[in-house]
Amino acid sequence: MRIAIGSDHAGFEHKALLADALRARGIEVRDFGTDSTEAVDYPAFIRPVALAVAAGECERGIVLGGSGNGEAIVANRVPGIRCTVCWSAESARLARAHNDSNVLAMGQRLVPPALALEILEIWLATEFEGGRHARRLAQID
Repeated sequence: MRIAIGSDHAGFEHKALLADALRARGIEVRDFGTDSTEAVDYPAFIRPVALAVAAGECERGIVLGGSGNGEAIVANRVPGIRCTVCWSAESARLARAHNDSNVLAMGQRLVPPALALEILEIWLATEFEGGRHARRLAQID
């Protein structure tokens, strides 16, 4: 599996943490930056993640910022992206099971590191349930 990852300055530390966790699992990580906590404009780093997933260059993406909300908005502007903001284990499970999330957004200011790692694990492991949820996703498209 190949996962695209990107963040702004407010999500940089979580980006590094999650990228290391992915690599430890043997997952290839394509890092779109940023590379420090110096202030940047997040769309420049988030849109390339969403485009890589939409183009099939990466199976999934992860975008990080202060809250994850702005990052999700940017990612969801790209056709084919279903970016979900997750803040708990259950939100991560439902994001995959019911929404077939292909991009995960999290906020470093709102989600502590240990929980971010737990969310990542659940989001990676949970399969899409299909059925009525697939019908609803088709209605969105």
